[in-house]
Amino acid sequence: MSNAAYDRLKVRFARIATLGEASAMLHWDAAAVMPPGGGEARGEQLATLAGLGHELLTAPEVAEDLAAAAAEGAWDEANLDLMRRAHLRATALPTALVEASARANSACEKIWREAKAAADFARIRPALETVVRLQRETAQALAGATGLTPYDALMDSYQRGVTAADVEPVFAAYEAFLADALPRAEAIQAARPAPILPEGPFPTAQQRALCQELSAAIGLDYTHARLDESLHPFCGGTPTDVRITTFYSEAGFEKSLLGVLHETGHALYERGLPTAYARQPVGEAAGMAAHESQSLIMEMQACRSDAFLSFLGPKLRASFGGAAAPYAPANLARLWRRISRGFIRVDADELTYPAHVILRFRLERALIGGDLTVADLPSAWNEALHRLLGITPPDDAQGCLQDIHWHDGAFGYFPSYTLGAMAAAQLMRAARAATPGLDAALAQGDTGPLLGWLRTHVHGQGARLGFQDLLRAATGKPLDPADFTTHLTERYLTA
Repeated sequence: MSNAAYDRLKVRFARIATLGEASAMLHWDAAAVMPPGGGEARGEQLATLAGLGHELLTAPEVAEDLAAAAAEGAWDEANLDLMRRAHLRATALPTALVEASARANSACEKIWREAKAAADFARIRPALETVVRLQRETAQALAGATGLTPYDALMDSYQRGVTAADVEPVFAAYEAFLADALPRAEAIQAARPAPILPEGPFPTAQQRALCQELSAAIGLDYTHARLDESLHPFCGGTPTDVRITTFYSEAGFEKSLLGVLHETGHALYERGLPTAYARQPVGEAAGMAAHESQSLIMEMQACRSDAFLSFLGPKLRASFGGAAAPYAPANLARLWRRISRGFIRVDADELTYPAHVILRFRLERALIGGDLTVADLPSAWNEALHRLLGITPPDDAQGCLQDIHWHDGAFGYFPSYTLGAMAAAQLMRAARAATPGLDAALAQGDTGPLLGWLRTHVHGQGARLGFQDLLRAATGKPLDPADFTTHLTERYLTA
């Protein structure tokens, strides 16, 4: 049946989404190809787009059409509910605050690049203080509109329906698990033969070709995707024009390749979103924890599995040459599942990685709550890492300056990484149970059975379901961290 008010809303939200797509491409350009001198103008461009989108979303007629669409009976209640949610959150924020935040984030992100390179926290401190102040204002405004706490209101921006109260016990339980599991895993690892390192150098051109070949092999269609370089690997762009990035070092290929496999998982999710709801709220991803589950199910669960490594080893040797021993599946497993108490989150193994997320969750919550000042962030970071992993960063580049997120205004995002890792293990267990030939296919380099299952149970669902309901529909239960610890036990604690 026809619903004129709902039809008007669909047109409006498609325009808002198109502005978001333009912003996404400008963000990609800033990270991948923009010259340093373009930063100030780019900040204004992003602020203008953010302001325009906000004005479209908060116009008085939106509230009128939402009420009329509900009264008439919208064809798709899930999409209407998400429209209502977006309008509620947007109307809580003055346009001036939205634009000021966009400008501050863009400016701080550019300074962060210099500060990180120089390991100089003092250089970034004033800009980061501005970002944090504006994020606190945003959090307070959203809290008033949603009934959430300020920090929960920011978390809800990235993964709806998940709060700090949900995350705290999960993280506390993992911290206790890690205290026992980490020394045990280290002892088991020490008793095994040391991995053999492949001999380089590994030319960038060959790495780039291999990365593109393997990402295409696991399902990425390069008529709708690009692979580029950036300081921090990421997936951006739009569902029909996905941009993934990595960085290369001729001393080793592991970071570039595994980074691409990870970002390809994100890209496959974007490419698999329901096209019937393109540029509508319900056609978006289910949230960032759901998104991280898709990158990690590809990188950690599938591509670091014994089965896939048996396919990958010969591919690597064909690309880089040298002796066969370093590329044997068992040796690759020792290399790519090596436990190490390191300073850098993106380099962490999957056993210690959640400790890095727990640290950031606690610190950013304290920053937003006013219990921690930006000036005290470096010392608080170092103390927290020492408490969790028993190590202290030698400088701030390997400490509180290592991530882009806070400097780009992304507060409330970090919990999604570990929630996503847990969900990935849970989804992989369900996919294996439903698809008995899954590992045999991975041994041939074929992710088709896994991707097909994900297309049905995750990608094609869009944002219709929240994180917990998505897991419940796909696996028969809400998030169950035991599936993750079982996976880690099988992979790292079996002598």
